[in-house]
Amino acid sequence: MRAIWKGAVSFGLVSIGVKVYSATEEKDIRFHQVHREDGGRIRYKRTCQVCGEEVTYDDIAKGYDIGGGEMVILTDEDFAELPLSTSHAIDVLEFVPAEQVDPILYNKAYFLEPEGSATKPYVLLRDALSDSERVAIVKVALRQREQLATLRVREGVLLLNTMLWPDEVRTPDFGFLDEDLKVRPPELAMASSLIDSMAGEFEPDAFTDDYRAALQEVIDAKIEGREVVQPEEEEAAPAAAVDLMAALKASVERARAARGEAPPGGGGEPTPISAARSAQKAAKAAKKAPAKKAAERKAPAKKAAEKKAPAKKAAEKKAEPAKKAAAKKAPAKKAPAKKAAPRKTA
Repeated sequence: MRAIWKGAVSFGLVSIGVKVYSATEEKDIRFHQVHREDGGRIRYKRTCQVCGEEVTYDDIAKGYDIGGGEMVILTDEDFAELPLSTSHAIDVLEFVPAEQVDPILYNKAYFLEPEGSATKPYVLLRDALSDSERVAIVKVALRQREQLATLRVREGVLLLNTMLWPDEVRTPDFGFLDEDLKVRPPELAMASSLIDSMAGEFEPDAFTDDYRAALQEVIDAKIEGREVVQPEEEEAAPAAAVDLMAALKASVERARAARGEAPPGGGGEPTPISAARSAQKAAKAAKKAPAKKAAERKAPAKKAAEKKAPAKKAAEKKAEPAKKAAAKKAPAKKAPAKKAAPRKTA
């Protein structure tokens, strides 16, 4: 690493010589603008709008537009004469609890390395910060600009985090903030349950930039002259016709399943996810419902006939005992007597 700044940390009457290094770097894959036909690099010229001449970096100054076409020109000498008391110093202003610093204020991070014989006071400040569990609020001038910053310890090294000034943070102004929206207690409880089911310990190494890895694969394939096999895109699930509570319950179940936890209540009862899927099927079936309703409207006569049928059967059942009783009382009919055959005479 190359030091971008040299100075001293002013800690009371103690001065600690340090070198400042950028603590982070961007891993984005960078491209050049080229001519599509021959791959030639595209160059841009710095030209003056007044005289039309090309201008070198040495002839470029900073201008402040005051309106009406007038410009105030500032040179490097003008900036050098500004009264920056922190031009080569990191002045410690106070020590505060780390949780009192809003993360939105953090800007860039820098490592501090002790320079020369400043190792012992450097280690002293580092250990004192660790024991106090506080961060130091400091002022520092980097790149001709005075900035607010914090000093804290990370992996045994003092870390300088430059900060935005409070007036550089915008105030959110959105319409929904003025709306009277109320969340029902069951919904809040279910959302809290979802948070609990997805709770874990933050491990930065567990996350990767999948887009950058895929882009690098495309570049490597171009270099080697091979084709890149594109992964199959998963079809987006149709929007389920479920309410917020059903969606929260399904989310809780999915989070528990990802952790290998068994769903509550055993596997016999419908689960929130199965309920959500059933809701999806119900939404599809709802489109076919008009035809079914029309068929039901045509069948009133059939239903009326079915209603009459039970009454007819009930009447037949009531008549059966009376028929049997009448049959018992009726005398049996005698069979007609046979006529005697005439006797034959000799």
